[in-house]
Amino acid sequence: MSLAERTMVILKGVVQRGHGVASGRSNQSPYPVGSIEMQKPFFAAAGINLHNCWHGTINLSFSPFEVRLTHPDHCIKQLHWTDLHPPETFSFWKIQLRFRDSQNIPGWIYRPHPETKQRHWQPDTMVELLAPYLEGVQTGEFIEIMDPQNRLQLVDSVRLRLQLLEFLKFRVLASQEQFFLETSGLTKRKWLFNMAPQFLALSDNDLNSVWDQARNLYTES
Repeated sequence: MSLAERTMVILKGVVQRGHGVASGRSNQSPYPVGSIEMQKPFFAAAGINLHNCWHGTINLSFSPFEVRLTHPDHCIKQLHWTDLHPPETFSFWKIQLRFRDSQNIPGWIYRPHPETKQRHWQPDTMVELLAPYLEGVQTGEFIEIMDPQNRLQLVDSVRLRLQLLEFLKFRVLASQEQFFLETSGLTKRKWLFNMAPQFLALSDNDLNSVWDQARNLYTES
C-alpha cells in the first residue's frame, strides 16, 4: 500500500436499493427520464462534468454509522431545475471507488441538501454516488470509496450521545442552570472544543437533544 493510500480515508459501504427517482426507473417517479438526466445540464453549466456517469445514483449504506461530509468540491445553491418543487441546494465531493476487481474508478458523492429537498430523503447513514456504469452491481455488495482529502468521517452518533450525556452529568449537577447559560447557542461548540472535542462530530440537532436531556435529568425542578 502506498503512502497516499495510508493517509487517505477509505470507507466500505453496502449497496442498498434506492427510490428509483434519480434513474427514472420507478413507476412513481415524477421524472420519466430520471432526475439526474434533468439536472446534468445545470451541473455542467456550474462546472461539474458528469458526462461519464451513469444516469442514476448508487445508494451506499454505512449503517449504523452516520456519514459526516465537509468541504465539498462544489456547492450549487438554490438550483431551480424543475417546476415540480422549489429550488434545491446540491453539494459534490470528488472521490474514487473500488468495486470488485476494479480500482480507482472516478466518481462523486452527490448530496441534495435535505433542508431544501421536499421528498425522497436519504438517511444520514447513506450516501448517493455518481459513477460510470458498474456492470452487474447488486444490492448487498460492497463498494469502497476513497477521498485523499480526508473529508469523510463515520460517526457512531448513538454511542457518542450517550457518552456526552454522561460527560455532562456532574457538570450540570454542580452548576445547574448556570451551565446552560454558559453553553447556549454557538457557545456550546466552543465549550466542547476546549473540554471534549471528540463530541464535535455530533450534529447540532444531536447536541441540542443531549443538552435538553441533561437539563431534564440533572437540574432541580
